[in-house]
Amino acid sequence: MTQIPDIEAFEERAAIAEYDGGLSRSEAENLAARGQGFADAQAYWQWLADYVVNRRLP
Repeated sequence: MTQIPDIEAFEERAAIAEYDGGLSRSEAENLAARGQGFADAQAYWQWLADYVVNRRLP
């Protein structure tokens, strides 16, 4: 993935899916992650963690 994730958009989409869509937080985060091209929320958060630790794009 070369595009930098949009954290604000991720959080907003997950919140809307959770509260308005009735999804669990986990399901909502997975939906938001897929919306940014990730397989799931775990892959999204791992990408961000790798970026912070390495201080460069993966």
